[in-house]
Amino acid sequence: MEDYGLDLHASMLLQEYRERYPEFLKLREVAMQKLSEIVNNSDIELNSMESRIKTEKSLVGKLQRKGHKYNCITDITDIFGARIIAFYNEDVDRIAAITETLFEVDWDNSVDKRKMHQFDSFGYNSLHYICRIPKEIYYDPEYPNLNQIPFEFQIRTALQHVWSAIQHDIGYKSEIETPMEYHRNLSRLAGMLELADNEFSRIRNSINDYRRRVQSLLKKGKLEEVPLDGDTFRSYLSRQPFQELNRKIAAINQAELHPASYLPYLSVLRQVGMKTLADVERLISEHHDNAYKLALFQIGSTDIDILAETIGIQNICIVQILKTGGGLVGLRNMFETIDGPSPNNEIMAEIMMEQARRLPFLKEKG
Repeated sequence: MEDYGLDLHASMLLQEYRERYPEFLKLREVAMQKLSEIVNNSDIELNSMESRIKTEKSLVGKLQRKGHKYNCITDITDIFGARIIAFYNEDVDRIAAITETLFEVDWDNSVDKRKMHQFDSFGYNSLHYICRIPKEIYYDPEYPNLNQIPFEFQIRTALQHVWSAIQHDIGYKSEIETPMEYHRNLSRLAGMLELADNEFSRIRNSINDYRRRVQSLLKKGKLEEVPLDGDTFRSYLSRQPFQELNRKIAAINQAELHPASYLPYLSVLRQVGMKTLADVERLISEHHDNAYKLALFQIGSTDIDILAETIGIQNICIVQILKTGGGLVGLRNMFETIDGPSPNNEIMAEIMMEQARRLPFLKEKG
C-alpha cells in the first residue's frame, strides 16, 4: 500500500483508518437508516439526503496538513459525514431537534454557523453537529466500538447548499487576500440568497395560514368569503358537492360511477363566471334539475352502465354555458379546456348541443 511520504505518526493514523474502514461503513449504514426513518416519519419534505466516507486520498491531504493534531483516527470527526438539505429554514430547525433526540451530540465541537455571521461578513453557513450513535438505539457486538466513533452531520437549506457549492467551485477562501470588489460582489449575493431563504419561509407560512383560514370558512359555511382557486376548489370537493346529482344520474341506468379528476373543471367554472365557492354552490342548486334532465337525454335510451363521476359537474357547466348564450362555441371551448385541442371537441359539442335542445329553457328560446 502507498505510504504517501507521510511521517510515522500520520502513517499510523492512515493504517488505523484502513483497518477500521469496515466500522465506518457500518456506521454510515446505521446512521443513515436511523436518520431516514425518523425524518420520513416527520413529513418534512427534503431536497436531498447524502453521506460519504472520507476517501484515503482526502484523508492523506488532511494528515499532511495537520496530522499532528490527532492522537487516533477517531479524533478526526468527519471520516464519516452526513448531510440533509431541506427547503426551508424552519425545517432545518426541525431536523436539528430530531437530531438532538436521536443522537448523542458533542456540543463542544458542534457549531451553528448560521449564528456566526455578522452584518458585513462573507459566507453562507449551515448547522454542523458532531454526533455519536447511542447504544439505546443501536448496539452490535460485532462492532463494539461503533458507538464511540464521532461523525459530522450537516443540516442546511437548498440555497445554503448552492452557495456552499459555488464557494467551493470558485475556490474562494475568506482568509485569502482578494480585491475588495470581489468581497463586495460575493457578499451582496450572499445577502440576496439569505433574503430569498427567509422569503421562501415567509411565503410558505403565509400560504399555510391562508389554507387554515379557508378551512375555517368552509367549516363555518361562509362560502361567499372563499375565492375560487386551486386550493379552495380541492377543499370544496372534499365535501362531495356533486355526489347527490351524480348518484341520481347513475340511477338512470343503474350505472357505476368511476373516479375522475374534477380539477380541469376549475378553469371551466372560472370561464363561466364563478368567482367564489358560494357562486359554485348556487350554480349547483340552480342547474341541478336541468343537469339531471340532460343526463336523461344523454343516457336514458342507452345501455351505458359506466359513468365518470364528473358527469354532474360536466352537465352543470353545459347548462350554464347554454343559458348564458355560449352556444356551440362555448361547448367546444369547454371540451378544449378539459381535454386539450382536438377535432373531436367540435363533434362532442354538436352532440351535446343536440341532446340539450330538449331542455325546457332552450325550447322556450326556440
